Amino acid sequence: MKFNSLIPELSVTDITKSKDFYLSLGFEIKYERPENKFIFLQLEENQIMIEQINGHWAVGEMNYPFGNGINLSMRVSDVIEKYKELKSKGIKMFRDLEVHTYKCDDIEYSDSEFLLQDPDGYLLRFND
Repeated sequence: MKFNSLIPELSVTDITKSKDFYLSLGFEIKYERPENKFIFLQLEENQIMIEQINGHWAVGEMNYPFGNGINLSMRVSDVIEKYKELKSKGIKMFRDLEVHTYKCDDIEYSDSEFLLQDPDGYLLRFND
């Protein structure tokens, strides 16, 4: 298995609830350690780890929504199809599919993207 250079690990309140949610988004379990309530997930080239809160990584009090001030941007091969798929499953969007233009130096890039929140409030941004 190839591991990405950067793999976020999210502390979650209920590993079963989070597992079901991420699987409903199309993530696959690459491996898990049930005894640690830990799961390594992948969607296309996007990798993420989730672990039920155990105090090991705590740097302060956790308050909902978790991850306030950050969103996890994930590129998918067909963002429009992914959006339609998740909407048809009744997954609530934080921000519906939109096209945004971003300037990087003198070049403008267009990006189709939508955002949703996981059960603990982490913001997930899917884009092309």
